Amino acid sequence: MPVHFTASIPHISLTAGKSVYFASDFHLGVPNWESSRQREQKLVRWLNYAAHSAEAVFLVGDIFDFWFEYRYTVPKGFIRIQGKLAELSDAGIPIIFFTGNHDMWMFEYFTKELNIPIYRKPQVFMINNQKFLIGHGDGLGPGDKQYKMLKKVFKSTLAQWLFARLHPNLGMAIAQVWSRNSRLSNNKKGEDTFLGEDEWLWTYCRETEAREHHDYYVFGHRHLPLNLPVGDYSRYINLGEWVNQYTYARYDGNGLQLLTFE
Repeated sequence: MPVHFTASIPHISLTAGKSVYFASDFHLGVPNWESSRQREQKLVRWLNYAAHSAEAVFLVGDIFDFWFEYRYTVPKGFIRIQGKLAELSDAGIPIIFFTGNHDMWMFEYFTKELNIPIYRKPQVFMINNQKFLIGHGDGLGPGDKQYKMLKKVFKSTLAQWLFARLHPNLGMAIAQVWSRNSRLSNNKKGEDTFLGEDEWLWTYCRETEAREHHDYYVFGHRHLPLNLPVGDYSRYINLGEWVNQYTYARYDGNGLQLLTFE
């Protein structure tokens, strides 16, 4: 396979006619069962489309609106996308998964069952000798100190152990309330409005670029498709979301394009 995960910096080499695909923020599970099911079916169609030319597929966080793995239990539903990911993985197409702020409590299930590696913080990948910094994007850049403190709590083994003590019915009910409040909070921040110089992930990219060069910065979380310059030789791509926009990115060796499915 042209994808090598053994080095500290994973390398992906494109073969002729192949591309690498990126998408994030599917938020499967909201706002209701019917809408989520329709979105899941559309995602399966996108994965079928990508599979024809995919060297690898990056899923960059918040794939699920909430996910918690108990020792012997995983959240009910989402079987179509899991089945499709298993099919692609079994066919030799690498799937790379980043956790987001809604599915950070993903542990070993996808890795053991689907052979999908899980990343929890931004990771550098070399793709055709171009340097990509890829991550979900939550907690990066200036501001949002309240969330950054909360994230530290959620990431702690104590918080995970305590939540695991809850019965899944109660745990999932609490999670649904938290997810709903999180979305309301994000809407108040103006998710659909370009903030100019106040775009915190863009600021993070420029600060990182000042220390170390990357050709592309690929993030999700913002829920706003963006393709912005970072210095003279880099680009920041935000992947948008799949609740309303259905955007994704494709790298074919010549450049990284931000596209819309169907």
